[in-house]
Amino acid sequence: MFRLGARTFTTTARRAAQSVAEMEAPNAYGIGVSKAQGVVKGLTGAIGNTPLIRLNHISDATGCEVLGKAEFMNPGGSIKDRAALFVVKDAEEKGLLKTGGTVVEGTAGNTGIGLAHVCRSKGYKCVIYMPNTQSQGKIDLLRLLGAEVYPVPAVAFDNPENYNHQAKRHAERLENAVWTNQFDNIANRQAHIETTGPEIWAQTKGKVDAFTCATGTGGTLAGVTRYLKTVSDVFLGGSSWKRAAFVYPVWGKLTERAGSSITEGIGQGRVTDNLGQDIDLLDGSMHISDEKSIEQVYRCLDEEGLYLGASSCLNVAAAKELAENLGKGHTVVTMLCDGAYRYADRLFSKKWLTEKKLLGAIPKHLEKYIVLP
Repeated sequence: MFRLGARTFTTTARRAAQSVAEMEAPNAYGIGVSKAQGVVKGLTGAIGNTPLIRLNHISDATGCEVLGKAEFMNPGGSIKDRAALFVVKDAEEKGLLKTGGTVVEGTAGNTGIGLAHVCRSKGYKCVIYMPNTQSQGKIDLLRLLGAEVYPVPAVAFDNPENYNHQAKRHAERLENAVWTNQFDNIANRQAHIETTGPEIWAQTKGKVDAFTCATGTGGTLAGVTRYLKTVSDVFLGGSSWKRAAFVYPVWGKLTERAGSSITEGIGQGRVTDNLGQDIDLLDGSMHISDEKSIEQVYRCLDEEGLYLGASSCLNVAAAKELAENLGKGHTVVTMLCDGAYRYADRLFSKKWLTEKKLLGAIPKHLEKYIVLP
């Protein structure tokens, strides 16, 4: 039998405590973060509380603090985890979704991935309708997560065959099922009033001068806008692809643009219920070309070490432009919506870049990252 004398035990315990102290000392930040985050109950407890990352190269170049909210660090890999959790919780609280039920949504991808994760964690079935223009990587991932996926032709919202309308009809055919309706379900916006906005305010210690992000459903822009405008006088602006369909406020009026772009999930030809709640609080908008956005994909990788998707880099380009317009000494925050992992076969493909006439937008010294045919 193993025996340990009292004196030996005391000496061993003292040495162990000393060793732990020595290990903790050089990693005080890491220990602090682990203690702050603690142990969460299941996957849904890990959604949110993402860090703000200082974009060093852009911050130094503009003389501003340009910060990106690292939403790619959510369990499902994108900002849409927040909306997914809140629309499901909303359905539960309203009694629309019970044990063993089915969640149905129309989505361009990331909300579906967030919902698939949340549904797996909570024991629900998940059905996703999406435009067949989305990347195969997103479709494959949804199916790997156990979701039923129906890619359908991409048609306008006013067409009854639009993927959102098909999702609604699917849910109506089932018992114990809910169409979460991310575009017009303001539980989406509420996620950002209750989590994203307060996190940004706390992380900047209330020193945020401006916020900008692109909009699809409008939930992030509206929710963060509502919170930040409640606590301070922050400049808030929407950003969109220059050629994307987007309705935006300019000096109190609504102006509509139409077109298409390389991004997935960004751009909207109507004011959604999420965006409509707070559109009057927005101070302006910017329009970023595909060329600027794709260039920023490569610059963020090379200069910041960040492997970001196109919508994230649209936001980075907009934040850079906003910082330049505001002048030195300001703090500008934007959203790093997701990583490039789901889009690599496009963003880093010479063939795809050539087809989209974007190859020339990438600086020559960064062409080394175009590693796919």
